[in-house]
Amino acid sequence: MEARRVQQAGRRKKQHTMADVARAAGVSKSTVSRAFTQPEMLGTETVERIAAIAKTLGYVPNHTARALSTGRHGNLALIVTDVANPFFPPLIRAAQMEADGSDFCVFLGNSDENPRQEDKLVDRFVSQVEGLILVGSRLGAERIQHHAGRRPLVLINREVTGIPRVLIDSTTGVRQAIAHLAALGHRHIVYVSGPSSSWANRQRRNALRLAARQHGIEVDVLSARVPSYESGRAVVAELIESRATAAVAFDDLIAQGIMTGMAERGIPIPEAFSLVGCDDVLGAATYPSLTTVSNRSDEAGRAGVTLLLDRLSGRMAGDTRVVLDTHLVVRQTTAAPASGQRRQGG
Repeated sequence: MEARRVQQAGRRKKQHTMADVARAAGVSKSTVSRAFTQPEMLGTETVERIAAIAKTLGYVPNHTARALSTGRHGNLALIVTDVANPFFPPLIRAAQMEADGSDFCVFLGNSDENPRQEDKLVDRFVSQVEGLILVGSRLGAERIQHHAGRRPLVLINREVTGIPRVLIDSTTGVRQAIAHLAALGHRHIVYVSGPSSSWANRQRRNALRLAARQHGIEVDVLSARVPSYESGRAVVAELIESRATAAVAFDDLIAQGIMTGMAERGIPIPEAFSLVGCDDVLGAATYPSLTTVSNRSDEAGRAGVTLLLDRLSGRMAGDTRVVLDTHLVVRQTTAAPASGQRRQGG
């Protein structure tokens, strides 16, 4: 039995080391290490040659050893507010692909709209990652600044001066939505808001109020608090009481809940009530298809990782601001109010 084990061990494929790669490339082990951990310090041709030799030999860098020797883990943390919200999967996937292109792994955290949980996740991740991306952070500005002092940090959809950030600017899309409703003849609408601590919510609400004022439209605000399907259904009774003829929801998930709640009460959309969502993550999949303010969350994910990698490599200053635009996509949930009818429902 022992002899068989020795024979099997002898047939195992040799595990090549960094020294083997260095020998084959005619460089030092430290140069090979830099090719994988700090490629910006070497010429492009050298990095590519070392990578090709490593691939031929089947050498894979040991990230644990790399972390111990260099302090670099090859990991990034991405923390979102609600992983179940359809806004986030495209963003997460794009961030992972962008990070993988630079040989980084992404650790994902879900704060569940809870700032304490978000703070706890940052504390858990900070010793294992080289940088952090907080999406729609619910933390206070001082706490964000504190964490930015521990590790390079990038924000998505949160504005804190001095912190690199990617902002999806809903202003253009919301203005287009109000202009669209005004052109259809709506004069009284409701904004169904999201979390009060959300930067995106404040931006959308302010843009909506300003545009409504310009078009002579009366606006009521109802709070859904948590952006969810259930929250959308829960505000329908208040929507009916408001006697508005249309609503703009903080996101598509709330809008979907409103559509269900209206259907349960026999109120047809858009014949008796018009509805606009935000984010365009469910628009084409609802029935009727949802008119919504479209953004590209995947683009925000890519941009966030790019900013963080640039920060890690020293190619970017701290107070960098990337702004992504939005636009209205008109589908089937908006129409003119019924003639002479403010709105009826049970």
